[in-house]
Amino acid sequence: MRLRFAPSPTGYLHVGGARTALYNWLLARQSGGSFILRIEDTDLSRSTEEAIEAIMTDLRWLGLDWDEGPDAGGEHWPYRQTGRYALYHEAALRLLREGHAYRCFCSPEELKERREAALREGRNPMYDRRCRSIPEGEAQRLEEEGRPYALRFRVPEEGETAVRDLIRGEVVFRNREIEDFVLLRNDGTPTYNLAVVVDDIDMRITHVVRGDDHLSNTPKQLLIYHALGKEPPAFAHLPMIVGTDGKPLSKRHGDVAVGYYREAGFLPEAMINFLALLGWSLDDSTTIMDRETLVANFGLERVSSKPAVWDTDKLYWMNAQYIMAMDEEGLAEAIRPFLVREGLLAEGDEEGMERLRHAVPLIRERIKVLADAVPLLAFLFREVETAEDSREFLEGDENRAVLREAGKRLLELERFDAESIESALRAMVEGMGLKPRKAFQPIRVAVTGSKVSPPLFESMELLGRERCLQRIARALEGSERRGSRVR
Repeated sequence: MRLRFAPSPTGYLHVGGARTALYNWLLARQSGGSFILRIEDTDLSRSTEEAIEAIMTDLRWLGLDWDEGPDAGGEHWPYRQTGRYALYHEAALRLLREGHAYRCFCSPEELKERREAALREGRNPMYDRRCRSIPEGEAQRLEEEGRPYALRFRVPEEGETAVRDLIRGEVVFRNREIEDFVLLRNDGTPTYNLAVVVDDIDMRITHVVRGDDHLSNTPKQLLIYHALGKEPPAFAHLPMIVGTDGKPLSKRHGDVAVGYYREAGFLPEAMINFLALLGWSLDDSTTIMDRETLVANFGLERVSSKPAVWDTDKLYWMNAQYIMAMDEEGLAEAIRPFLVREGLLAEGDEEGMERLRHAVPLIRERIKVLADAVPLLAFLFREVETAEDSREFLEGDENRAVLREAGKRLLELERFDAESIESALRAMVEGMGLKPRKAFQPIRVAVTGSKVSPPLFESMELLGRERCLQRIARALEGSERRGSRVR
């Protein structure tokens, strides 16, 4: 099997595109075939080099490697449509020469006016085929005069074109409802339908797996295949992805860019698992599946034709499951870039990394994405500022008494480990006649800056005696200063 993913680099990689890429990749890997990356950049006004690089970055992050592509080479190079214009022109001229295409001299303004008139009158706004009847000699004369023209495909006026879809079964289109579509624009640039067919023929694509928004293009492409005398590939159109409200997935349901999920700290393996289940299932009960299981079991026969629901809560749950399954070293390495990004940890800081490795078991069950680790661990890597919603725990005589007594007890400890810290502070709480939660919260806020943190005693051990005492003293000093101003 030879399969391809052919994004248009006019923006970010959408999660729907990522699912399409994944399904193609799975089929190629399962069959021992080839997965090809092809950039469809004929939209010159919107395609950018930055978008191409961003798409490739997101695919690499997902682990969807390609066998042929712009940077990988291959016998069908270049894998960017802007470098393949000669092939498109050759095919278009052949279709013209053999009577499957004709010159259309209608200007864009005329076409727009006719479309608007048709819509006002309740008619189908498709092209009215008026240039189709221009004799060849007359068409050549107009061309020689320099009249601009587009090249249109001569769609048969009778009969049907059947799409045999591997997911939906046979879908039939009546030819009279397919307009004579453009192959080459009047500036000589190819349209999508021509370019994609020529590329798929040249690259010997055996299966085209893509979103169902392309289904209406497929009969046009089949007509081109037949006119060129080529056997078309097998087609499979994936179901639409919708939000939990049943409407097409868009930013109103949350972010739809793969890059967002990468930056937020989702794990690529969790994303792959989640994307695979958007329209496909192994059975009725299996949810967590590694890449090897997906490669071994994926098949189009189990892809549903019904819309797939994007459930963000399920994605967060799934990512948390993958985080829980990671070993401490792997999780620490995965979290490290997020701390570096926030300036909390420097590249090559081995002491900081050692601290992070010890902190990982404390937060593993508390984070759903890697970025969640940053606010939880920030206190270990920089001096803290007490959060606005936590300052109340440092105010008042009782809280100040707790902080003063805690400082004394911690100073007297022979060993500064979690067990010793807990024993000393629980004895303090009992001696002061306080409830543990009420007494521990001022200490937590003083040493971490927040009322929410990893387990207190283990956090204090990681922070070390000196810094714990410094922070308690600083919190106490600030609280007493604010208290004296109030009085």
